[in-house]
Amino acid sequence: MNAEIKMMTSYKYCEKTLQNAIPCSGIGLHGGKKVNMTLHPAPIGTGVVFRRVDVTDRDNLIPATYDRVVDTRMCSCVGNEAGVTVSTIEHLMGALHGFGITNVIIDVDSPEVPVLDGSAMGYVTLIECAGILEQDAPLKAIKILKDVSFADGKGAEVCLYPADEGLSLDFMIDFKQSRAIGRQEYSIRLTPRTFKDAIAYARTFGFAQEVEMMRSMGLAKGGSLDNAIVVDGDQVVNPEGLRSDNEFVVHKTLDAVGDLYQLGMPIIGHFSGVKSGHMHTNTLLRQLMADESAYEIVTLDAYEASLLTASRRSA
Repeated sequence: MNAEIKMMTSYKYCEKTLQNAIPCSGIGLHGGKKVNMTLHPAPIGTGVVFRRVDVTDRDNLIPATYDRVVDTRMCSCVGNEAGVTVSTIEHLMGALHGFGITNVIIDVDSPEVPVLDGSAMGYVTLIECAGILEQDAPLKAIKILKDVSFADGKGAEVCLYPADEGLSLDFMIDFKQSRAIGRQEYSIRLTPRTFKDAIAYARTFGFAQEVEMMRSMGLAKGGSLDNAIVVDGDQVVNPEGLRSDNEFVVHKTLDAVGDLYQLGMPIIGHFSGVKSGHMHTNTLLRQLMADESAYEIVTLDAYEASLLTASRRSA
């Protein structure tokens, strides 16, 4: 075993990786081709890094960070300075965020990760099968100190607000063009349990009339009723229907959980999304990190201890 990876004994909050490497295969949602992917344990301080194993003539390592995002059309796509990219990473990033996996190297032989069933449940299964290994390094987090927001002028808005502990989220969507979706709202506090039980199951969705348009743009070539909810007018086309009445807004929350993890560490704060998508969240993260007065990086053990001390003083 790598000397940097060992069982954790001294910290309540620590960096985490996988106990074992684990492979999977599937179809790329937008490219439509078979993709092979393997998640590998990684040393302390690695972060989430994609490795394009099909690229051998240039740099093939791509850190999954907000400043490496190069495209937000219908998905989140990251790239490096050599022009190597990997896309549709948001559901996998959501699962890593939900389970607190801070260090992992992801080998993929395609410019896209497999979509699996369009949700994050397949990635949850992979992480659970691989096992989670605590590492001998304290976990750091970004604490939001003041409100940061971005609005596109078309009705979409995203915000980050200060909060005392953990990450909570609320999301609102309003699809007036379809009664199958309509207006939905959702709120949740992120933990490994709430991610697995209340977020991961929700599938990506789209409208039947948009399919040909997306395919003309080189997108959604691998989309099918096996990996997406398809809405036609006021009807859900999938024979099995929805997994929950609010699956649409829950999936948008899943996307936000994945995109927020591109900060490279957990957040102490509250996220709010209104009719927003990948572009809005990435712009919000860039605005946050450009304003050093809007956040601070804290060591979670020390931060939790300070909260406990303050609570005792006020009692």
